Amino acid sequence: MRIISGHCKGRKLVTLTGRQIRPTSDRTREAVFNILGQKVKQAKVLDLFAGTGAMGLEALSRGADHTTFIDLACGIIHQNLKRCRLEDKSTVICCNILTDFLPGRLKGQRFDLVFIDPPYGKGYIEQTLEQASFADLINENGIIIAEQACKESLNISCPPLGIYRQKKYSKTMISFITNLTK
Repeated sequence: MRIISGHCKGRKLVTLTGRQIRPTSDRTREAVFNILGQKVKQAKVLDLFAGTGAMGLEALSRGADHTTFIDLACGIIHQNLKRCRLEDKSTVICCNILTDFLPGRLKGQRFDLVFIDPPYGKGYIEQTLEQASFADLINENGIIIAEQACKESLNISCPPLGIYRQKKYSKTMISFITNLTK
């Protein structure tokens, strides 16, 4: 796994191993960032279920101002930030997103891009979106990019958020979610 584009282009990332691990493929990551285009520039990014941190690191490499990474285990994120020399443009919070979702360090912050890439088949995207404090984290024109297995359905029952675009990549479905009332 590597950074696809930007000032860290080609930098190899430390990856997780094991059968339960499913990092976003380079091809899928590149397609997502091509869709986002200039929205990444100067964005404030939140990378939930960050894993290796590849999505947030890619955003930083392409010109995002800051990324906050949240995951249960953060050692590999720290290693990859160091490899890319991006520690000064990031915050890493180690916590269980579903039980400790809004750490005090996030209160009052708002994000332009939010990546949600949880383990497949557990309903974690819906559980995350439905948390009362979640909508307060999204800027008015913010975009949520959620990754799930194609065989899963995504039911968003937290108006005004809704899916405005979906793309399938092999066995992965990427959903772009925003405030549909704007």
